Amino acid sequence: MKRLELARRLVVKIGSALLVNGDGQINRDWLASLVADLSHLRTGGTEIVIVSSGAIALGRRTLGWAPGPLKLDESQAAAAVGQIALAHAYQQILGADNLVAAQILLTLYDTEERRRYLNARSTLTTLLREGAVPVINENDTVATSEIRYGDNDRLAARVSSMISADCLVLLSDIDGLYTAPPGSPEAKLIPEVLDITPEIAAMAGKPVSGVGSGGMITKIEAARIAIGAGAHMVIASGRELHPLKRISEGGNCTWFRPKATPIASRKRWIAGALEPVGRLVVDDGAVKALLAGRSLLPSGVRRIEGVFSRGDTVSVMTLTGGEIARGLVAYDKSDAERIAGLRSSDFEERLGWRGRDEMIHRDDLVVIGSFHHEPG
Repeated sequence: MKRLELARRLVVKIGSALLVNGDGQINRDWLASLVADLSHLRTGGTEIVIVSSGAIALGRRTLGWAPGPLKLDESQAAAAVGQIALAHAYQQILGADNLVAAQILLTLYDTEERRRYLNARSTLTTLLREGAVPVINENDTVATSEIRYGDNDRLAARVSSMISADCLVLLSDIDGLYTAPPGSPEAKLIPEVLDITPEIAAMAGKPVSGVGSGGMITKIEAARIAIGAGAHMVIASGRELHPLKRISEGGNCTWFRPKATPIASRKRWIAGALEPVGRLVVDDGAVKALLAGRSLLPSGVRRIEGVFSRGDTVSVMTLTGGEIARGLVAYDKSDAERIAGLRSSDFEERLGWRGRDEMIHRDDLVVIGSFHHEPG
């Protein structure tokens, strides 16, 4: 993926040093040029998510604090003040290009704890389906030092994995990974990385910015997450206007290549890395639908076994006892039992609230490759 226009779903991470200038104010001309690039991609059908730093840098200026390290409570206070200005700027500048901005604040737990992960992913996919541009930042106002990412490179990679993005762009004040510290005579830009070897990891250095909290080492760690989830990742400079256009036109950058697609990587994880804790026995109509690549609907579920919560892995069984698939279930067992066999139009009356149409969405489900259906 050399041209970003090829991405179906794109995550762009923006560092503080790009977004906030030396006076502690938003670099609005630069941000407007980035949004113009995003609008061009959006017109071509690419779904866009922004992971943005900058709240703490903006907040400390408003509070009149001098440069230098902040204590945890000071960082949280600065984030609380700066997040308002950051969200307002995105709303204005995205809106000028007829794009709808949506703000989402995440903590580490939101991407690691399965129920919260599913809730966050559901919100993001709904926003993308409606054409909005989610703007994500770490929730610094509540996150403690033990549960923080500490930089938005890794948060962006986790978000990419969460939404099965095709590509992650890390915009920074450096244009890629170098064989030695940039500026030294022996330093050479590495245009492409096919495998993150110990030698590649050793090329990472310390943070190069006095504004942001990340550095090349966090970008390498982000690359491990992103390519492990099947996404391409690119590190590029955002110092000039229209940084995404520059990437697509062949500007200096470093590409990290995955060995599988996002969906293939996710399905491999579901099939092999998670132990099922329950079983859904389905009818022949559901079996045919699953083999055709569709989601599992509650109407096709005949019986439920085991104890599970929303987001747990369950096996999908035929009436004759064969395992046809496994996946992440969208309902707790108690709710799943109440809607089993029902059509989606009847869910609200039975549950008292409107749930998802699928018992297991097709993106969260993998059909067992050796399965051969025999009607029961």
